[in-house]
Amino acid sequence: MENKIPDNVVFSEENGYNANILPYATTVGAPVIKTDDVVAWKNRGIHNVNKEFENKFNELKQQYQKLMEEYEWNDMVYNAKFSFEPVIGEIYHLYTGHDGINFLSLISPQEWNKEHIATFKLNSDKKWLILNQKNGLFA
Repeated sequence: MENKIPDNVVFSEENGYNANILPYATTVGAPVIKTDDVVAWKNRGIHNVNKEFENKFNELKQQYQKLMEEYEWNDMVYNAKFSFEPVIGEIYHLYTGHDGINFLSLISPQEWNKEHIATFKLNSDKKWLILNQKNGLFA
Protein backbone atom coordinates (compact mmCIF):
# COMPACT_ATOMS: atom_id res chain seq x y z
CA MET A 1 0.00 0.00 0.00
CA GLU A 2 2.94 2.33 0.54
CA ASN A 3 4.08 2.09 -3.11
CA LYS A 4 0.66 2.95 -4.44
CA ILE A 5 0.64 6.24 -6.33
CA PRO A 6 -2.48 8.44 -6.15
CA ASP A 7 -4.84 8.44 -9.15
CA ASN A 8 -4.23 12.07 -10.02
CA VAL A 9 -0.47 11.51 -10.52
CA VAL A 10 0.61 10.20 -13.91
CA PHE A 11 3.30 7.61 -13.47
CA SER A 12 4.39 4.51 -15.33
CA GLU A 13 7.04 1.98 -14.45
CA GLU A 14 8.74 2.41 -17.86
CA ASN A 15 8.62 6.22 -18.27
CA GLY A 16 8.25 7.52 -14.74
CA TYR A 17 6.34 10.80 -14.33
CA ASN A 18 5.36 11.50 -17.95
CA ALA A 19 2.28 13.73 -17.86
CA ASN A 20 4.08 16.42 -19.86
CA ILE A 21 4.70 14.19 -22.89
CA LEU A 22 1.29 12.54 -23.19
CA PRO A 23 -0.86 13.58 -26.17
CA TYR A 24 -3.96 13.97 -23.98
CA ALA A 25 -4.98 15.89 -20.86
CA THR A 26 -4.27 14.10 -17.57
CA THR A 27 -6.18 16.31 -15.15
CA VAL A 28 -9.65 17.76 -14.98
CA GLY A 29 -8.28 21.31 -15.08
CA ALA A 30 -6.16 20.76 -18.20
CA PRO A 31 -7.21 22.46 -21.45
CA VAL A 32 -9.17 20.41 -23.94
CA ILE A 33 -6.99 19.05 -26.71
CA LYS A 34 -8.84 18.50 -29.92
CA THR A 35 -7.58 17.73 -33.38
CA ASP A 36 -8.06 20.23 -36.15
CA ASP A 37 -10.54 19.43 -38.89
CA VAL A 38 -7.97 19.12 -41.68
CA VAL A 39 -10.43 17.36 -43.99
CA ALA A 40 -12.47 20.54 -44.43
CA TRP A 41 -9.27 22.55 -44.95
CA LYS A 42 -8.06 20.05 -47.56
CA ASN A 43 -11.41 20.11 -49.36
CA ARG A 44 -11.39 23.94 -49.52
CA GLY A 45 -7.81 23.84 -50.79
CA ILE A 46 -8.62 21.24 -53.42
CA HIS A 47 -11.66 23.23 -54.55
CA ASN A 48 -9.63 26.47 -54.81
CA VAL A 49 -6.76 24.84 -56.67
CA ASN A 50 -9.11 23.05 -59.08
CA LYS A 51 -10.88 26.34 -59.76
CA GLU A 52 -7.54 28.01 -60.48
CA PHE A 53 -6.52 25.18 -62.82
CA GLU A 54 -9.89 25.37 -64.59
CA ASN A 55 -9.54 29.14 -65.09
CA LYS A 56 -5.98 28.77 -66.41
CA PHE A 57 -7.08 25.94 -68.73
CA ASN A 58 -9.93 28.06 -70.12
CA GLU A 59 -7.54 30.98 -70.61
CA LEU A 60 -5.06 28.77 -72.48
CA LYS A 61 -7.90 27.27 -74.52
CA GLN A 62 -9.02 30.75 -75.61
CA GLN A 63 -5.44 31.71 -76.49
CA TYR A 64 -5.08 28.49 -78.50
CA GLN A 65 -8.33 29.13 -80.38
CA LYS A 66 -7.23 32.69 -81.17
CA LEU A 67 -3.82 31.45 -82.33
CA MET A 68 -5.42 28.81 -84.57
CA GLU A 69 -7.74 31.41 -86.07
CA GLU A 70 -4.76 33.69 -86.79
CA TYR A 71 -2.94 30.74 -88.34
CA GLU A 72 -5.91 29.86 -90.56
CA TRP A 73 -6.26 33.47 -91.77
CA ASN A 74 -2.53 33.74 -92.48
CA ASP A 75 -2.58 30.40 -94.27
CA MET A 76 -5.51 31.58 -96.39
CA VAL A 77 -3.76 34.84 -97.34
CA TYR A 78 -0.38 33.25 -98.06
CA ASN A 79 -2.08 30.62 -100.24
CA ALA A 80 -4.05 33.29 -102.11
CA LYS A 81 -2.98 34.44 -105.55
CA PHE A 82 -1.15 37.79 -105.82
CA SER A 83 1.46 39.06 -108.23
CA PHE A 84 3.05 41.82 -106.17
CA GLU A 85 5.22 42.01 -103.08
CA PRO A 86 3.08 43.21 -100.16
CA VAL A 87 4.43 46.19 -98.23
CA ILE A 88 4.54 46.17 -94.44
CA GLY A 89 1.87 48.43 -92.94
CA GLU A 90 -0.30 48.57 -96.06
CA ILE A 91 -3.91 47.41 -96.13
CA TYR A 92 -4.93 44.59 -98.47
CA HIS A 93 -8.22 42.92 -99.28
CA LEU A 94 -8.85 39.24 -99.85
CA TYR A 95 -11.42 38.28 -102.47
CA THR A 96 -12.79 35.13 -104.05
CA GLY A 97 -12.48 35.11 -107.84
CA HIS A 98 -14.96 33.73 -110.38
CA ASP A 99 -12.85 30.57 -110.57
CA GLY A 100 -13.15 30.04 -106.80
CA ILE A 101 -9.52 30.90 -106.12
CA ASN A 102 -8.77 33.54 -103.46
CA PHE A 103 -6.69 36.55 -104.46
CA LEU A 104 -5.21 39.55 -102.68
CA SER A 105 -5.75 43.09 -103.90
CA LEU A 106 -5.16 46.73 -102.95
CA ILE A 107 -8.60 47.69 -104.25
CA SER A 108 -11.15 48.13 -101.46
CA PRO A 109 -14.57 46.41 -101.50
CA GLN A 110 -16.31 49.79 -101.95
CA GLU A 111 -14.46 50.35 -105.22
CA TRP A 112 -15.00 46.89 -106.64
CA ASN A 113 -17.88 44.48 -107.02
CA LYS A 114 -16.13 41.23 -106.06
CA GLU A 115 -16.82 38.75 -103.28
CA HIS A 116 -14.87 40.25 -100.36
CA ILE A 117 -13.64 37.82 -97.68
CA ALA A 118 -11.64 40.03 -95.30
CA THR A 119 -9.30 43.00 -94.99
CA PHE A 120 -5.74 42.59 -93.69
CA LYS A 121 -2.67 44.57 -92.74
CA LEU A 122 0.84 43.11 -92.99
CA ASN A 123 2.91 43.65 -89.85
CA SER A 124 6.72 43.70 -89.50
CA ASP A 125 6.78 40.00 -88.60
CA LYS A 126 5.18 39.22 -91.98
CA LYS A 127 2.02 38.20 -90.18
CA TRP A 128 -1.33 39.19 -91.64
CA LEU A 129 -3.50 40.98 -89.08
CA ILE A 130 -7.20 40.81 -89.82
CA LEU A 131 -8.89 44.20 -89.70
CA ASN A 132 -12.41 43.11 -90.64
CA GLN A 133 -14.18 40.20 -92.24
CA LYS A 134 -17.36 39.80 -94.23
CA ASN A 135 -18.66 36.74 -92.36
CA GLY A 136 -17.49 34.52 -89.52
CA LEU A 137 -15.36 32.10 -91.51
CA PHE A 138 -13.26 30.88 -88.60
CA ALA A 139 -15.02 32.46 -85.64
